[in-house]
Amino acid sequence: MTDIMSRDKRSRLMTAVKGRGNLSTEESLARLFRERRVRGWRRHTCLAGSWPDFVFPTLRIAVFADGCFWHGCPRHYTKPASHSRYWREKVLDNKARDQRVASRLRRDGWSVWRVWECRIRAGTLPSGLITRLLDARC
Repeated sequence: MTDIMSRDKRSRLMTAVKGRGNLSTEESLARLFRERRVRGWRRHTCLAGSWPDFVFPTLRIAVFADGCFWHGCPRHYTKPASHSRYWREKVLDNKARDQRVASRLRRDGWSVWRVWECRIRAGTLPSGLITRLLDARC
């Protein structure tokens, strides 16, 4: 089917569409935390102008669940065949923003953990994160 909009107009329209978060990945991570009896986390908490997916306020840990496509997972990112330049720049911008956010949170005394979507789906969270969270319960 032929698009009724010009390519430039469609591009501007699609650029204006804002994501609503990666809820399925976040829900999977929340389920893993519950299964492992990890307590003390909060969601939808604004820290230093950013919105980590999970915050452990008493431990000062911010956890981000990063989608393999949107954040450029080194193992699972696949470059789209069309508009490859746009997507390459988009992912590079996302990575740069991730680094800025992490730097700011670290300056404010937070530990920042980023967990890839593929690790969450496989149920293989970073052992250091789980150990630290579980040790803090004692």
